[in-house]
Amino acid sequence: MKTIIHKAEDRGFANHGWLQANHSFSFASWYNPEKVHFGALRVLNDDIIAPKMGFGTHPHDNMEIITIPLKGVLKHRDNMGDDWIPVVPGEVQVMSAGTGVQHSEINGSVDEYLSLFQIWIIPEKRSVQPRYDQKTFSAEDRNGKLQTLVTSFKDGDDNSLKIHQDARLSRIDLKGGESFTYDLKSKDHGVYVMNISGEVSIANNQLNSRDALGISETPDFDINATEDSELLFIEVPMISL
Repeated sequence: MKTIIHKAEDRGFANHGWLQANHSFSFASWYNPEKVHFGALRVLNDDIIAPKMGFGTHPHDNMEIITIPLKGVLKHRDNMGDDWIPVVPGEVQVMSAGTGVQHSEINGSVDEYLSLFQIWIIPEKRSVQPRYDQKTFSAEDRNGKLQTLVTSFKDGDDNSLKIHQDARLSRIDLKGGESFTYDLKSKDHGVYVMNISGEVSIANNQLNSRDALGISETPDFDINATEDSELLFIEVPMISL
């Protein structure tokens, strides 16, 4: 098993006033040559956005973009006909940028901060038709068990959102004292584990809130929760850039 730990306090940080952004991987003006990507996972931003503020219209291409709101309400608009669609905690948003898309993302509340994860995954196919989708996932369905959020179009899971990459995004909530064994899809995959909250132990590594661990070259690994914890798994092919 190969592991790499990313402590929360070692992430890149940018304070834009209206936006407080923590970067797990090199992004915008923050660059760390040892933190450019984890396999096909290129971006994991942990953003807090002030009320009524957000990202104005801007372009993307050839990237699979996943957004997971944690608190507040996100509103999405794009040039594919989606006009200020709300995305709230419990929902997940995916967008295949493909040949090119223009979109805006704002905090839809006038008085509450918006907290979210923004994830970029390098696609296995370039110049696809741009698309947008979102889906609601019940928190009850991840109590002590894996809840799959996003998979590849080639995957037979009809209950998950789809992207153009052989990836799997999933969540689990564990009570203190509970354990779980995560099984990887393939020996060519790795998993980036983000501990959203709580405290867990994986392969002799203790993860506190917002700590992350990249795991590869193993068929599975065990997670032991030392307190109530919420975990996000981003499993991707271990490609090189």
